[in-house]
Amino acid sequence: MHSAFMTFLILTVISVTIDAYSNPLSCNGICTNAHDPSLIRRNDGTYFRFSTGGNIAVHTAPSIQGPWIYNGTALFDGSKINKTGSNDLWAPDVAKFGTTYYLYYSVGTFGSQDSAIGVATSTTLDVNSWTDLGSTGVESVVGSKFNAIDSSLQSSNGKLYMNFGSFWSDLFQVEMTAPPTTIAEAVATVTQIAFVPTPPQAQEAAFGYQYGDYYYLFFSIGSCCKYDVEKPAAGDEYKIQVCRSPSVSGPFVDKSGKSCLQGGGTTILESHSWVYGPGGQGIIRDPELGLVLYYHYVDARIGYSDAQKQFGVNKLDFSSGWPCV
Repeated sequence: MHSAFMTFLILTVISVTIDAYSNPLSCNGICTNAHDPSLIRRNDGTYFRFSTGGNIAVHTAPSIQGPWIYNGTALFDGSKINKTGSNDLWAPDVAKFGTTYYLYYSVGTFGSQDSAIGVATSTTLDVNSWTDLGSTGVESVVGSKFNAIDSSLQSSNGKLYMNFGSFWSDLFQVEMTAPPTTIAEAVATVTQIAFVPTPPQAQEAAFGYQYGDYYYLFFSIGSCCKYDVEKPAAGDEYKIQVCRSPSVSGPFVDKSGKSCLQGGGTTILESHSWVYGPGGQGIIRDPELGLVLYYHYVDARIGYSDAQKQFGVNKLDFSSGWPCV
């Protein structure tokens, strides 16, 4: 009887811990077509959501919660980068520098290391306004020490940096020029900022954000995709983790003090309730909600295919020194 009671108590604590994550805020309009979302808010208040699919799908809304409408494709003709996948762009990241918007994208194929990160520019964000500039100089081939996909731009002390990487020794950082169209240093000198020593090194989607005295490195870890074809073992699906450092380039540690170069990472969002496999995250400050974490996820009540990935938003709280939702 005592053993049965203790088992019940442990399972109850585990359930309460997992269910402590808040569910995503409501989303209206087209909340699918949201794989690897990247958000930006134009000066007129319009939100633009860029995502993987159709050479970077573009959705807009007057509010972060919608109603979202589909506008079309950012780069209808694909990329001028001469690699397989140049007409199937993915993993976008959008940023503004001066009066120009920069849209970074990945060229490659799933599970391949023959990849590159490209960039396009626009002064309006609108569909049909983007000019493709081709490669940023961040490229990889079979045998490189990294995989050149999943970029995000970050600034610190007047300099610009690109965080990137997926599997293949995980996450890296390189300094960019200003304006941020190409690398400012040889790609061979990139700085490794996170690493999981044990296979399959399933770490990607780096997103850097400065809050207070720290630089926070958010990333996704686990299996990202094709859940309808082969569902991973429980706990091996996508989740969002974070490490932090007083320096933009690290060394980063998690909440327990474990190095992010030794597999460290504090989980801030994982599968719970009907939310499954959250990841591909970013952070933005909303005028009504304050800081929010946005991401894609599968709604287990609807379906597990990549095409059914939903757009998720949660309020983000840094009051303890570590972000939580």
